[in-house]
Parts: sequence; C-alpha cells; structure tokens
Amino acid sequence: MSRIAVLGAGPMGLAAAQRAVTLGHKVDLIEADGKLGGMAAHFDFSGLSIERFYHFVCKADGPTFALMRDLGISNKMRWVDTSMGYFTHGKTHKWGDPVSLLRYPHLSVIEKLRTGLQMFLATKASGFSRIEHLTAREWIERGSGKSVYQKLWRRLQELKFHEFADEVSASWIASRIKRIGNSRESILKAQLGYIEGGSETLIEAMADDIRRKGGRIYLNTPAERVVVKDGRVSLVQAGGTGFEAQAVISTVPIPLVNHLVPDLPQEWKDKYAAIRNIGVVCLVFKLRKSVTPHFWENIVAEDIDIPGLIEFSNLRPFADTIVYVPYYMPLTQPKWHWQDEQFIDEAFSYIRRVNPAIQPDDLMDARVSRLHHAQPVCEPHFRDKLPCVQTPIRGLQIADTCFYYPEDRGVAESIRYGRMMAEAVSRRLSGTVSHWTDADTGSEK
Repeated sequence: MSRIAVLGAGPMGLAAAQRAVTLGHKVDLIEADGKLGGMAAHFDFSGLSIERFYHFVCKADGPTFALMRDLGISNKMRWVDTSMGYFTHGKTHKWGDPVSLLRYPHLSVIEKLRTGLQMFLATKASGFSRIEHLTAREWIERGSGKSVYQKLWRRLQELKFHEFADEVSASWIASRIKRIGNSRESILKAQLGYIEGGSETLIEAMADDIRRKGGRIYLNTPAERVVVKDGRVSLVQAGGTGFEAQAVISTVPIPLVNHLVPDLPQEWKDKYAAIRNIGVVCLVFKLRKSVTPHFWENIVAEDIDIPGLIEFSNLRPFADTIVYVPYYMPLTQPKWHWQDEQFIDEAFSYIRRVNPAIQPDDLMDARVSRLHHAQPVCEPHFRDKLPCVQTPIRGLQIADTCFYYPEDRGVAESIRYGRMMAEAVSRRLSGTVSHWTDADTGSEK
C-alpha cells in the first residue's frame, strides 16, 4: 500500500483522492483554503448555502453521473427546462433554439441560416481536429459570416478575454457550443441540471467517502514545496508540515507549479510559464424580483461591461431571486483592483438596465468572490503546448483545468481527469505501466 499526496481539494483533487483511496492507497488530500471544493465551494449567503462561482450540469456530463452512482447520491440529480436570452439594442430576445433564431430581429435571413447551420453542425461533430488551426473568430466568420461575429460574438469575446479575444481556439468555443447544444430534451426545449443542495452535496459525499476509507484531509494547509530525492518525489511540505509520499498528484493552478516544484527541468518550467490565465471577479446578488425569465442572458452592448448574467434561481429554486454576474479579466486590467462595492454598484446598475422594473430596494444582499487563475487562454493547437501529465520526476503528476482542452472547465471533466490520474498513479506504483495515457482521447500525455 503506497502513500499518495493529492494537492488541491477542488473537484479534480477530490476525485483523484477518492479514486486513489478506493484503489487501496493511503491518501493525504492537502488544501490551502479553509473549505473543500475550489471553484465549486459554497459560502453562507445570508443564510443560504450556495456556490461562490455558478455551476450547472449538462446531459453529456457522464463522469459526474457515474461518480454520483458510486457514492449513492444519484437521486439528488434534478433537471429543469431552461432558456437563454440575448440583451441587445436595449431589449432582451429569446435565444438558443431554431424558432428564436428565426424571430431574432438583428440578423438577416442569410445570417440566420448560416448561424443555425454552423451551430447545428457543431453539436453533431464527433471532434474538432479539422478546425484546430483556426481561432474562434476565424471559424465563426467562415461559417456564420463576419457580420454575425460583429453582432453576436465580438463584444462577448472581448469582455471574456480582453486583449486575447482574437487568440482563442475554435475548438474550445465549438466544444462549449456542443456541450450546451446537446443538453436538450428536444429541438425546442433545453434542459440543464443541478444537484439538490448544490455542488456541496457532491463535494461532501466525496470527502465523506475519502475519510470513511481511511484518507486524511487537511484544510488551511497550503502546499509549499514538493521535495525530490534521486529523481523521485519523497515529501510534500505544506502548512509547515512534511507529508511523506511515494506519489504526488498536483491539481493546483498551473501558474503556481514552478514555485511549488523548483526541481523541475527548466524546459518544463518554461512550458508551464507559457500557459496564460485570466482571473474572474464573480458577483452574486439576492433580489426581491426576477431580472429575466432566462437562466443565461448574454449581453451585447458597447456601454455595458459584462458579457451577461446568470439568473441561477431559474435553474435551482430559491425563495429569492439569485443572480450571478461574472467579470473575467487579466490581472493586468486596472478594474481588477476595484473595491467590492465598486463592482456591486456597477453590476447592479447593469441589472437595472436589463430590467428597469428592478428598484434599489429590491437589492437584498450582494457578495463578491475573486479567483486569480480562473480561465486559461486556449489558442489554436493548445494541446500541443501542454506538457505531459506525468512529469520527468518519478511519481509526480501535474494537471489543472487547462488540461481538459478542448473541453472547458467543469465538474465532469474535473472528475474524469482526477480519476484518470489516480488510476495512472496506481498502475505506475504497481509497475504495470510506464507512461500516462489519456484513454478517452487516445493521446499520450
């Protein structure tokens, strides 16, 4: 029985630890935060337990469903008919199905046909290798037209990626369209899911299973260094304590890796340093009135500096209206240094722009959460840029959410990768394999 240290207790680290302890290993799960869950962690929002950063489930999220079955909580999955809107030219328009597209007033007939065909083909594609060399802008302009990119996409991309907006991979955006597009009950009815009790239900079920099987979980214990001896991991220094380990699975953000593992070869450090990330400031509002009938409302307006809002209470039922407003940006943006109240005031003014019926006294509470490394910037051929999960240091595997490419960050991909890493470590420790293989993609990483 080997001892494995897992760094980071977000969904990926939790899934890795749960799988490793199930396979019979001694596991130490080490987390810098005081709560489990990473981006899926909950907080107390004036008496309501809710995620700091919004999450939802799609019908294609097989790894989530499989793990919930293993943990005996499949009965906690809920599905809801949802819709999407586009706020532009001062008005909200329904979006996301063929009828809404045909009724949308700001595209010509040809633009509608080209857009509908491109989105449909994306949902049916088995993969996106043929567009891997293209940026999202190039792909959309070739399929839907330059005018459609300007009308529907440009502002959203700029507010998500700022100076990197024209560098984002077509495969990345097409994979997002496919995931959402395939979460449908019918051509006219979209369905998204949530876990009863929120993400915390799954997070706590994984943690309980880890502890029940003998694993140990350490919170408020920031990883400081992975100690290497004779080319193999031997110890993790964290929170002023040493944790002996025959193997280490790191799921901490890639920008932290070079400091954490100073013994990596320089060429590997250069690869990690070349992966760009942007941060997010995510606001959550509790309101007395609904803002929109839609779960997701894109916003395309030159004088509104958010890409949209998510009325989460249109997915998961609450007594009051819950609305998330994300601000994605590189940390070099001056706005990153705003005070929380500045973000709240601006975002609430935008909410009132979307729905002028919202009055100042409808605001019951608002909170702000920040994450420095929230979204990797995935350019064309991004997978070729990623180093192998198995590092040159024996017993050390490293990955974070950027390794899901072309899939976006999500709990399902976190579970899939975490379990694969644990299984690969277990095989290595038993001597049955000598390299990492991503069985789902067929690519050796």
